[in-house]
Amino acid sequence: MKEALQLAHENVLKNNGGPFGALIVKDGKVIGKGVNEVTSSNDPTAHAEIQAIRNACAHLNQFQLNDCEIYTSCEPCPMCIGAIYWARPKAVYYACTKEDAAQIGFDDQFIYEEIALPINIRKMKMEQLVVDQHDIPFQEWGRSNNKIEY
Repeated sequence: MKEALQLAHENVLKNNGGPFGALIVKDGKVIGKGVNEVTSSNDPTAHAEIQAIRNACAHLNQFQLNDCEIYTSCEPCPMCIGAIYWARPKAVYYACTKEDAAQIGFDDQFIYEEIALPINIRKMKMEQLVVDQHDIPFQEWGRSNNKIEY
């Protein structure tokens, strides 16, 4: 955890992005690292946990992090929680809470609230557009014998 916090601190000092750092550990060894690079890369998905997941998956040459642990400087945001669940590590450990993050301007509460709402009353318009043969990719996936399940 101390190393994740050190990454976060260094990121602030370098003015590279937000005060967030994350590590992924497997069998006691660090296999992935990430810091928040949202502002330096102009990428709203470049959160520390996402960067660490990408780094660790590249290191392992696989798309899941079975038997891995994530150490992160802060409780993951909704986007990172989703990515973490898809990556399937065995545990996540964090230092600061989402409430701590909100106190310094990183308030994700509105995202938690929006996700819980029915689509038709969310603040951002989300509407299904059905066109002819819109389900062909899904049909093809369902029939495929060559797909890699995830």
